[in-house]
Amino acid sequence: MSKQFVQNKYNPGDIVYAKVNPTLKLVIRRYVDQVYYCKVFDDQERKELVYFDRELVENPTLITENEKLRDKQKNAK
Repeated sequence: MSKQFVQNKYNPGDIVYAKVNPTLKLVIRRYVDQVYYCKVFDDQERKELVYFDRELVENPTLITENEKLRDKQKNAK
């Protein structure tokens, strides 16, 4: 019985967003040594940005919804 290990969550060409800046649309260019190399979607001349898997999301609205929930919890205290 062999185990299958999934190394990368995203493939080259996938559109993703960084958790730290969910308004910036990124395109995965390549994946090497557990690091994603991304280009900014609208500005291909800009330097590549480098992220780990845990720093990227597919849908930026999930981040904003989580932030809203956290704010509600803080205000309730």
